[in-house]
Amino acid sequence: MKLQPIGWTTALIALGVCFLRGGNQVALKFGLTGFSPFESAFLRMLIGAAAVGAWALIQRAELRIRPDERRSLLQLTLLFLVQISILHIGADYTSPAYAVILINSNPIFANFIAHFVVPEDRLSGLRVLGLGCAFVGVVFVSLGRPEIAIARDPVAGNFAVLISAVLVAARLVYTQRLVQRIEPTKLVFWQMVLALPGFAAAVWLMPGEPRGGVTWQALAGVTYQGAVVSGLTFMAWAILLQTHSPGSLSVFSFTVPIFGVLLSGWLFQEVLTARLLLGVLAVTGGIALATYAGRKAVYKAEPDATER
Repeated sequence: MKLQPIGWTTALIALGVCFLRGGNQVALKFGLTGFSPFESAFLRMLIGAAAVGAWALIQRAELRIRPDERRSLLQLTLLFLVQISILHIGADYTSPAYAVILINSNPIFANFIAHFVVPEDRLSGLRVLGLGCAFVGVVFVSLGRPEIAIARDPVAGNFAVLISAVLVAARLVYTQRLVQRIEPTKLVFWQMVLALPGFAAAVWLMPGEPRGGVTWQALAGVTYQGAVVSGLTFMAWAILLQTHSPGSLSVFSFTVPIFGVLLSGWLFQEVLTARLLLGVLAVTGGIALATYAGRKAVYKAEPDATER
């Protein structure tokens, strides 16, 4: 199918998808009010796998794992399991606004990793400048201290989310290589399914401290992450990629942390400090500059929203 230019309809759909993705960390925080980090991760992946599986059936996508794919899928699942676990633990300690900025800093690390493992994706001076600007924003945000009411240990939480962002970058670079021979829907589906026993074991071994009870907000939070972020936005992005280039669509991804910060300010009454606003501008602006300087780096355009 011939690729089409971005029109108003596509732009609005892409912005809508990014808005929904921006709410992921807010939904994660709501889920953590009633579930432990590993319980939340397990429920999220269970719902997400069901949504992506339904999409695969509708699209008649091949989900059967071939023998030559087993090792790669297991390696990807292990990386995914560790990354999501650290993200949920970090999000439990910090605020949604800080978490959404830090987790969406992953293209900084993806660009640096790709420089060493993808021969055709070398860093230029302008890309390094953009990534450096974004990294300064990340450090600035990491040292911030949101309100104690929604962030009981913000420094530890911020750095945990930042580690998760590094792992997201590694996973995206690895996924970028795997999609050359494995269908993306299969990758997304099986990494969630195969991770479920790991999250279940973690719930049993590390049940976590008692929560305030399972409320409708907590249930809505995990359902949103699984059905909307891992399911609906994945499907919508996959449809857009059928007629538009990943590079063109990736531009809209820079709005995700902005939407996330605004949603946290609205739904959690989080104070949008100068540190927070300067941080999100530095991160998104720096990544935008780096992407402009190296259009081949399209890791943010992958139809995989499970890590955010």
